[in-house]
Amino acid sequence: MKLIKYSALALALGSTSTIAADCTAPDAPELPDGATASMEQMLAGQKAVKAFQAANLDYMKCLEPALNAAQAQVTEGAEGAADALKAAEETYNAAVSAEEAVAGQFNTEVREYKAANPQ
Repeated sequence: MKLIKYSALALALGSTSTIAADCTAPDAPELPDGATASMEQMLAGQKAVKAFQAANLDYMKCLEPALNAAQAQVTEGAEGAADALKAAEETYNAAVSAEEAVAGQFNTEVREYKAANPQ
């Protein structure tokens, strides 16, 4: 099941538009298995998630000029601008979804860790 989630996440991260060719999406971190991980592994996972979130924020900031330019072209009525805007929005939204997926999966692993290690 986790393989499917990671595959979907990789697909979301890999679907960048040509507008944002200079921007590189960060790789999703490998998360610990909460059911079997040690506290140290969970803390390392948390650190990796925070680093991913910071890198993803930088990536989204990199995408913003292309998104704004595409929006300006739509406003000006440029031919093909709507398609460019849609592509830019999809790329940006994929970055947001990737971050949500990583955070959600890590939260699942934390719950599994807590279930496996009751205090």
